Amino acid sequence: MAPMKILKKYVSDEAIQQIIKTNHHDPFQILGSHQIEVNGKKAVAVRAFLPDAICVHVVDAIHGTRYPMEKLHDAGFFEAIITERSEVFSYRLSTEYPSGATAEFNDSYSFPPTLGEMDLYLFNQGNHQSIYEKLGAHSRIMKYYDTAIAGIGFAVWAPNARRVSVIGDFNGWDGRRHVMRSLGSSGVWEIFIPGLPTGQNYKFEVKFQDGTLAEKSDPYAFYAEVRPKTASKIYDIAGYHWGDSEWMNVRPTRNWRKEPISIYECHLASWMRIPEEGNRSLTYREIAPRLVAYMQRMHYTHLELMPITEHPLDISWGYQVTGYFAPTSRFGSPKDFMYFVDVMHQNGIAIILDWVPAHFPKDWHGLAQFDGSALYEHADPRKGEHKDWSTLIFNYGRNEVKNFLISNALFWLDKYHLDGFRVDAVASMLYLDYSRKDGEWVPNDFGGRENLEAIEFIKYFNSICYQKFPGIINIAEESTAFPGVSKPCDMNGLGFGFKWNMGWMHDTLTYFQKDPIHRRYHHNLLTFPLIYAFNENFISVLSHDEVVHGKGSLINKMPGDAWQKFANTRLLLSFMWTMPGKKLLFMGCDLGQWNEWNCNQSLDWHLLDFPSHSGLNHLIADLNKLYRAEPCLHQLDLEGAGFEWIDFADAETGIVSWIRKGDDPEQTMIFIANFTPIPREGYRVGIPQEGFYRELINTDSEYYYGTNLGNAGGVRTQNFPWQGRANSLQVNVPPLALVGLKIE
Repeated sequence: MAPMKILKKYVSDEAIQQIIKTNHHDPFQILGSHQIEVNGKKAVAVRAFLPDAICVHVVDAIHGTRYPMEKLHDAGFFEAIITERSEVFSYRLSTEYPSGATAEFNDSYSFPPTLGEMDLYLFNQGNHQSIYEKLGAHSRIMKYYDTAIAGIGFAVWAPNARRVSVIGDFNGWDGRRHVMRSLGSSGVWEIFIPGLPTGQNYKFEVKFQDGTLAEKSDPYAFYAEVRPKTASKIYDIAGYHWGDSEWMNVRPTRNWRKEPISIYECHLASWMRIPEEGNRSLTYREIAPRLVAYMQRMHYTHLELMPITEHPLDISWGYQVTGYFAPTSRFGSPKDFMYFVDVMHQNGIAIILDWVPAHFPKDWHGLAQFDGSALYEHADPRKGEHKDWSTLIFNYGRNEVKNFLISNALFWLDKYHLDGFRVDAVASMLYLDYSRKDGEWVPNDFGGRENLEAIEFIKYFNSICYQKFPGIINIAEESTAFPGVSKPCDMNGLGFGFKWNMGWMHDTLTYFQKDPIHRRYHHNLLTFPLIYAFNENFISVLSHDEVVHGKGSLINKMPGDAWQKFANTRLLLSFMWTMPGKKLLFMGCDLGQWNEWNCNQSLDWHLLDFPSHSGLNHLIADLNKLYRAEPCLHQLDLEGAGFEWIDFADAETGIVSWIRKGDDPEQTMIFIANFTPIPREGYRVGIPQEGFYRELINTDSEYYYGTNLGNAGGVRTQNFPWQGRANSLQVNVPPLALVGLKIE
């Protein structure tokens, strides 16, 4: 041990008190190594705050020389004044504890910041598109003099905090041990902990201005504990070996307006469960091969996942997010989810993620009052709270909040290869008075009800996603008549690729729930949606929202006896698949599930053992197959040129007929749908071309559990003018069924 004279301390009592009470905004100014002057000569001061340690030495990392530290405060404040050294040097701290345990480690307070000035500038400007690589917890190699030191860098945005610490498995969850430094006016706090491995749990302990302590999960964490635990986990998402290069190389060339989009909406936790193992859900790796096999058999093109971002409450279905950058740990690790996506892509299936930038929950470990102030949300509850959902609204006018959300979207597209987003509750973002009474909302600067900041955020979100990841699709769940939702931003639109057709869903379900004897009085419910069908890029949807909260399952909405319920359901789905618009169907609807969807139990897969249910399931598979195979059903399904009524006014008979067209005028199909339980034999329809029309779909086929009334494979035209056309067909139209024919 080198001889050393113990000198008078070179740190003030005030500074010591700030450190031991964890009130210093930048403990790096006090702790660590510093060049000082002693009697006019340069020396080095090393200080450390190590609660519970009884003896500490500074160890020269190169030569091994040990310098004892003096304990200046019983709380564990140590200092060594090393006159033998004139420059700061590479060192380690060697500690001894009352139990006799010892440890030697690199000092966190001897390392420079892990974020540069440009990172902070771009973040504060709202333009750091990969800020998730800087904030959060990340494996880093830091240069320490001439040595490379591995560890974890932590950084978090909390501009109004008095102090922020990292707490976790590695420091006994003690907020005194790794107090972070404030990086000036940026609002970012940062620290590097050398030698720390991945896999450990952590949180940020935030001291508010009033002295209150709050333990917060990391907003940028890549992984979290399994609920009900709420800690973040140190996780390195790098290193997964993707096998979907073919998919990713082709994706930028896709023009989804012209291609079939048939979306299977899925809630992973309840798609399939293992009753023999306590009714547990499948993991990402277990569900991937099963789900991809089912989707291929059913010929779906896209899988839409209800939110798999981390959330604390199962019954929220994922829509109350606390971990925007973390796939939920319920089903496995982040790399397990990468495997899930990889399997889908290798089998030709696109994945859309339900994304929730409209609101977030009040759970105390999450974003709410993150640094003791309304940081991510608005302070004024008239702008910052959804009372219907008891959630908080993002402050889209704050650069760092916009940066958080935009970088989050880009993160999923980049790191997880996702193919786009269905954005939840867009209407609640667009309007300041959404679900509010007079006096409960604040008008915008022009006195209007539009949320101008949210509108600009949405435009930027869509623009940057499509710019950086061509071939993806962003979908709006938007229930109002807000103009231009799916128009490009440079055409004064919001920039979404597609919009859910909520009006079609409401009108069509209302019609189908009527007893057929009364349907002639509500015929306009079937036909009115075609008035606006091409105002937006619509997706016709029968989503999870229609089969929960006492609304009953899809098949149970249908009137009549059991046979009529199945026939009506087959008719509804075939009507949806053969009319304009892309398609979305919620899981279980294609099984004819009697029970209303329950997020805590598996779908009723056993129903496929019954001919009625398997018949419905076969029909959906054949509709998807037909939709993908026939260009007239998808090439122009967003344009008026792709659709023409033959007759929409025959309310008394309960029949409508129409033509679907593709880019090739010869590639057409005609459809006749009978919405009554009365078979219509020899029903005449005018058609555009003469020839033989092959029957390609008949929902009354016995294969689908129908009565098998049909047209013996097809019908030849008659030179009999009808409905303004030179030729016509006489078609047998079964009860509660749809028939589709194509000229040969």
